[in-house]
Amino acid sequence: MKGFAVLTQLLFAFTMLQADDSSFITDKEYASQLYHSPRGIGCNKCHGEKGEGKVIATYKHKGEKMRFAPPAINALTAEGFQAAMKERQKGMPRYFLTDEEIRMLYLYLHPKKVVDDNS
Repeated sequence: MKGFAVLTQLLFAFTMLQADDSSFITDKEYASQLYHSPRGIGCNKCHGEKGEGKVIATYKHKGEKMRFAPPAINALTAEGFQAAMKERQKGMPRYFLTDEEIRMLYLYLHPKKVVDDNS
């Protein structure tokens, strides 16, 4: 019976911890995970580790040297970043991100900024 009481108290404590607004993962950790794999392929694969952009492929088209190089995204304003994420971009997969996910991606690229929820 004593064991049952202890188990009940532990379950209650665990439930209270879960009910708290805090999370087991920080915003910074969540933003990093989202940047590295939002829906299967990470932003870093095309835009670089810090959003600086990078060359993905070089090829020839009609005898002319071409390259596929997604742009740097780390210099965009919060508003510009959100607008770019909501518009269809040539060569970029559709992720169907929520406003909060877009805000977190911006936070990853600008860790020293506080991003307003209305951005």
